[in-house]
Amino acid sequence: MEYLLSADEMKACDDRTIHKIGIPSAVLMERAALSVVEEMRHAGLDLTRTLVVCGSGNNGGDGFAIARILAQNASLFQDYAVSEMSSDTCDVTLAFVGKEMSMTEETALQRKICENSGLKISRNFMEHEYTVIVDAIFGIGLSRPVEGHYADVIRWINSQNAKKVAVDIPSGVSADNGRVCGVCVEADLTVTFACRKVGQLLYPGALYCGQLICRDIGISVRNHSRTAAEDEAAADTERKPYVFTYTKRDLARIPKRKADSNKGTFGKVLLIAGSEGMSGAAILAAKAAFRSGCGMVRVFTPECNRTVVQTCLPEAIVTAYEPGSSKEHMLKLLADALFWSDAAGIGPGLGTSLPAAALLEYVLEYYDKPLVIDADGLNLLAEKNSRWNLCRQSKADGCLRSCSNIIVTPHIGEMARLTGMERTLISAKLISAAKNYAAQNDVICVLKDARTVVSDGREVYLNTSGNDGMSVAGSGDVLTGVICGLLAQKLPCRQAAMLGVYLHGLAGDLAKTELGAYGMMAGDIADRIGIVLRD
Repeated sequence: MEYLLSADEMKACDDRTIHKIGIPSAVLMERAALSVVEEMRHAGLDLTRTLVVCGSGNNGGDGFAIARILAQNASLFQDYAVSEMSSDTCDVTLAFVGKEMSMTEETALQRKICENSGLKISRNFMEHEYTVIVDAIFGIGLSRPVEGHYADVIRWINSQNAKKVAVDIPSGVSADNGRVCGVCVEADLTVTFACRKVGQLLYPGALYCGQLICRDIGISVRNHSRTAAEDEAAADTERKPYVFTYTKRDLARIPKRKADSNKGTFGKVLLIAGSEGMSGAAILAAKAAFRSGCGMVRVFTPECNRTVVQTCLPEAIVTAYEPGSSKEHMLKLLADALFWSDAAGIGPGLGTSLPAAALLEYVLEYYDKPLVIDADGLNLLAEKNSRWNLCRQSKADGCLRSCSNIIVTPHIGEMARLTGMERTLISAKLISAAKNYAAQNDVICVLKDARTVVSDGREVYLNTSGNDGMSVAGSGDVLTGVICGLLAQKLPCRQAAMLGVYLHGLAGDLAKTELGAYGMMAGDIADRIGIVLRD
């Protein structure tokens, strides 16, 4: 796993490195500058006419050091460049757009070194053309709107026909939430340090980072990347960032398959899904559950869907009910199916009819195993919040139902219906919206968006897999099946939700690679889950 830092968390890491470990700030600044120069060379950028724009803070200090290194060592990385340069020299223009009175001690030192090295600050830098512009204006500490002269400079940078390189983060993007503070630099390449920042991965900030590269410059970040075993062994009292993401190493958290196993070894999934004209949702979810590694899948669906489900997915067991039959008979069938299962999902294509509502109410009251609620299951909850209260009351009365093993998977619209919040507010505060809802309702919340957020009310997982080709009908049904499949294999609810989202996104990435974003369908995602796990 990889921790993603906020501005304050990154500042704390800097302070610990400088004051407790004893690495001087100037040394870290030098390493940061060298790493940016190396990445520009490695990207094959034409540095023959480079402008470095510096602010007053330490980000500006990095910029001064970058300008000096480029000017003094124009051919240092000559053999390292991956494309031919038009010249072995690098004509560097240095601009300072900050305020003298606000300049930090470290930045003042770097400017003095530049002056001693013969580099002069240009007053008319906007009158020339450049091949590369390096943005070292604000960095991650920005917390106010960009206005006045700074806004004018940033707009000018964006208007230039040059490659833009951001130092740590594009100026104008919030490191905490990815919001644009009025205006921001539209970078082609961003070189950040120690850890990626939350705002570099959340939208819209992610749109302005271009290629994002993280470099280790010696800043101490405790356990910012560790294996699953190391994560489980960490002390509960360890202070760590609360936002993290997964890498492919984390797929090792999925239980290994044993040679002497059978279909019962890998668990049984029940999917309460489908309605008249909506059989596809049940099929997609069931197929995804199988592809995720579970041993058996049962689909609980209206009788009208029996034939199509058995035809499209003969591996699945079908328990069908007549919506017009007695409620007692329908719930008796459901009770037997619930008893059979190890994990269940309810909602895909279910509809919001009275029989569907009765199914959800029964599950919430009596089912004690891991449960995923999606789609129409969430719409039913939003219609009658009393059902959620019933769930919590049952827990208080000592009944089987425990909300802590419920996973809800709303998209932005469903979250708005569940909470009464405006969609725009949820989109702007994805992390806090998911975290607060999970904490208030004692559930695990999977808030689906371009960057899906998963929270148990304490920690937050920010997903970085997936792509725009997954914005297609049925994609959410596939996710429900994936999570259920992992739950059936006895993964803890929190891990199953997070790994399910990550695996779902990886399968979508593979589908995009093979088919392109325009040609993808939800079934393509489901079909590639097994391939991702194989590889």
